[in-house]
Amino acid sequence: MRQPVKAQAPIQIGKFEFKPKSLFIMDGIGAILSAFLLGVVLVRFESIFGIPYSTLYLLASIPIFFAIYDFLSYRMDHVKTDRFLMGIAVMNLLYCCLSIGFAIYHKHTITGLGWTYIIVEVLIITALAIFEIRIARKLKFEKN
Repeated sequence: MRQPVKAQAPIQIGKFEFKPKSLFIMDGIGAILSAFLLGVVLVRFESIFGIPYSTLYLLASIPIFFAIYDFLSYRMDHVKTDRFLMGIAVMNLLYCCLSIGFAIYHKHTITGLGWTYIIVEVLIITALAIFEIRIARKLKFEKN
């Protein structure tokens, strides 16, 4: 019979206490927002952003899978939070590389607004991924 898992204690980050599993919710909401912006808003204004709709749909589909991963990870055992956080952080960083790669590939058609969107999204996702890595390392250190 499976033993109940006790609640995970908050982690101290600077002056703030932070519940590590809440990162999955934040990341998942961000992924849904990215999917919506890429797959609906930017597609509708393709000529303004200069990114072909096929690329936008591909980039929009990936965050949908990230959101599913995030919400499933949120419901998993507390014992594995560090591994799941590291997993989404790595996936986020790879997604940023893919986004930049597509932007470079479409450099002849992408507009200033398109570059601005890609750069801002990459900066936000990278900052979140770095934070997720820091928290995952702290959790792993506390387990050992």
